[in-house]
Amino acid sequence: MVQNERVKKTRAAMQQNGVDALLITTMADIRYYTEIDFHSGERFVGLLMTQDKLLLIINKLFPMLPTAGLTIQSYDDIEEPVKYVVDQLPDGITIGIDKFMASQFLLRIINMRSDLKLTLGSAIVDRVKMVKTKEEVSKMIKASQINDRVMDMVAAYLKAASADNVTELEVAAKIAQFNESVGIDELSFTPIVCFGKNAAEPHHENDETVLEDGMGIIVDMGGLSEGYCSDMTRTFFKGQPDEQFKKVYEIVKTANERAIATVKPGVKLSEVDAAARQYITEMGYGDYFTHRTGHGIGADVHEFPDVSAVSDVICEPGMTFSIEPGIYLTDKFGIRIEDLVCVTEEGCRVLNDFSKNLINFK
Repeated sequence: MVQNERVKKTRAAMQQNGVDALLITTMADIRYYTEIDFHSGERFVGLLMTQDKLLLIINKLFPMLPTAGLTIQSYDDIEEPVKYVVDQLPDGITIGIDKFMASQFLLRIINMRSDLKLTLGSAIVDRVKMVKTKEEVSKMIKASQINDRVMDMVAAYLKAASADNVTELEVAAKIAQFNESVGIDELSFTPIVCFGKNAAEPHHENDETVLEDGMGIIVDMGGLSEGYCSDMTRTFFKGQPDEQFKKVYEIVKTANERAIATVKPGVKLSEVDAAARQYITEMGYGDYFTHRTGHGIGADVHEFPDVSAVSDVICEPGMTFSIEPGIYLTDKFGIRIEDLVCVTEEGCRVLNDFSKNLINFK
């Protein structure tokens, strides 16, 4: 079903920005406008939006039922799919291109139509997606509540299996199984599970490292529910944490809470980032907080805008993003605590409820 209000807002933004046509090739964004969801692989798929047309260009391998308000153009493997794009466009117009569009298709468009004025169109889509409706927020709350349940399962598993030579890869596999058990069949992203010094790499790739006594544990995970993503990180400990670990944990937790307390309409996202970053710096660990404080989230796990020191985006009710400060000490441990928040009229709502107190498995 075409989301007419979203299309209407996007067309208005196109007019304001002097964009005559918009070519969307990212599946999360196509799903956002049409509620059509599939994986096209290497084959071209594009949603072409103008002021009077919404055209989905798709391979015949993916048959689609007629949809009100949406024209569907199918092509087979011996046809040139982008020809169906350029044939729709008058001479000399400005077309907004998806920031993730594969260059092999973009170059063909350029070669076919040198008269077209190309510009980056994703900013228009990003701004429309940035502020969620009440229905979207409800779906995100539900997704995060499910993620809370899964984190409960993960914590119980780690407690029960902590003496059984469990590896990061095995925990990641269990996360997928736990999600399936609660009705989530697609993850927001590959879970990140880090034991011990591996946690000092913010995006460590899960491996065969075995959980041992004296190790910190980072679990970063999320699932897709009714088209919307969850994302949460918690840090645990196997055994009895030493004083440095406990101190750093409390610094990260306080930074997380300070950033959340800053969120309200009218506040710049750079100020939210500063609330976490300045505290960590004051406590002597500024050099070890090596990434942005957060990112937008919704139909896709990483959306516009960033919660960073250079973001001048101002908080509006309905915006949803992560707050995830961290401290990473090379060859020792890493600690990250991540929540999702939604801006409200008065402040913000934290979407997930799993405890942020340090949990250790004896």
